[in-house]
Amino acid sequence: MSSSSIVPVVPEPIESKQGATHDFWFLPIPKRLQYDPGRPFQFTTLLNIAFGVGGTFVVMNVYYCQPLLIQFADSFGATDEDVAKIPTLVQAGYACGILLISPLGDLIRRRPLLLLLIFLTTTLTIGLCLTNSLVAFEAISFLVGLFSICTQIFIPYAADLAPPHRRSSAISIVLSAALFGVLLARVIGGLIAQFTSWRVVYYLAVGLQAATWLMLYIVLPDWPANNAGSGLTYFGIMKTMGKFALTEPTLIQASLISFAASAIFSNYWVTLTYLLDDAPYHYSTLVIGMFGFVGMAGVSTSPFVGRVVDRLDPWWATLASSLLIMVSQAIQTGAGGINIAAVVIAGFGIDGARQAQQVSIATSVYSVDAKARSRLNAVLLISIFLGFVMGTNVGSHIFVRFGWRADSAFAMGLGALQVVFLLIRGPHVQRFTWFGYEGGFGARKKLDTDEDGINGPSDEEKLEKNANAAPPDCERDVKGPKDVDRPEHLTGSG
Repeated sequence: MSSSSIVPVVPEPIESKQGATHDFWFLPIPKRLQYDPGRPFQFTTLLNIAFGVGGTFVVMNVYYCQPLLIQFADSFGATDEDVAKIPTLVQAGYACGILLISPLGDLIRRRPLLLLLIFLTTTLTIGLCLTNSLVAFEAISFLVGLFSICTQIFIPYAADLAPPHRRSSAISIVLSAALFGVLLARVIGGLIAQFTSWRVVYYLAVGLQAATWLMLYIVLPDWPANNAGSGLTYFGIMKTMGKFALTEPTLIQASLISFAASAIFSNYWVTLTYLLDDAPYHYSTLVIGMFGFVGMAGVSTSPFVGRVVDRLDPWWATLASSLLIMVSQAIQTGAGGINIAAVVIAGFGIDGARQAQQVSIATSVYSVDAKARSRLNAVLLISIFLGFVMGTNVGSHIFVRFGWRADSAFAMGLGALQVVFLLIRGPHVQRFTWFGYEGGFGARKKLDTDEDGINGPSDEEKLEKNANAAPPDCERDVKGPKDVDRPEHLTGSG
């Protein structure tokens, strides 16, 4: 979680030839959206919102099913145990998509990749609407989850296109939209299923995705692949992902923090149903579903969060948000089973703080290697997914056996653990420093050091550009040029 100021390595510029004129060789790209080195793109707020909207409506595919399990059992004539596999299969597909598909954002053009993924999820969702077979529904659900990873392509894409002083804000909008989609899908699914067939939920999903595809076709700019002409292959991408996961201290630290924080988040929302269904609350399923609006209120703090993180060093922003998660969880531990106000405050605080934490962590991780942001994001997302699984399973087990307070205390322990992981490395250590506080404690972000590029060169760049360079711990602390990895025409504030 550092922002070291070592000698930057200027990446090779993107090839300055005219971009593609068609997607998939037959679908014309609107002229104003074609890549042209002589006609710069501007990363506007409207485009940022389009990224967020696209991510929202696609990620909802993964969560529609969660409040619909009883209706599935009735419709397919299956047991509760049979239909309980559906959320697991969708999540498994989503995890496979993060691991196997999202890294393609570092290899191929992202406009056609996004359009193809949304076309596939829309088509497959039609199958969910029509099938009367539980086995077919489960198989299609896995495939829908596999291809519903557009948000994980939008986030590094936004980081690439946004100017450095707006990068955290751009990331926060896309991230908050994704989390909003997670909560909105549960609310919409539960509400519609209360009054009509579950199939209506998926017909709505088809319409939303079709509208999303059309919107992105109209507004999504084309941009050359990050590693065009580098000789990098798909298997090379997978290999470097493994290497990053084992050798990059910033990424490993961020992954450990995210694992603990996402476990806290999932534990709160999964066990909330048990808590509110029991004494002293005894709320109905519909009322419990309405608590999703508490999470949405926390997510709505995103614009403010992004602006704050843009001004702070990511380490300090992560520390503040991690401590806020702990405070929120402490409120839940003290009074969650006694007073509903504590539940609401804790939910708002955990969601808002987790949002801020994820923005600051992503900002830090994306600084490791500007040409590998999709791969770095995939590794980070895998740790988040594993945290969700652990928080859901272990948290539910503790709640059922020992009660709400023991479960909340378990989450408090995870909150302390995330802070420990952060304190291992200070805010300004060198890229390959595993422990320590070299570089001081400055809280302000230094946009003029190595903000956009790379906290030091990647291993491949070191071999290619500076074979005789000193090892990382001997690199000199000097300021590098601003926007070293950004093409000249994309450095404006837009």
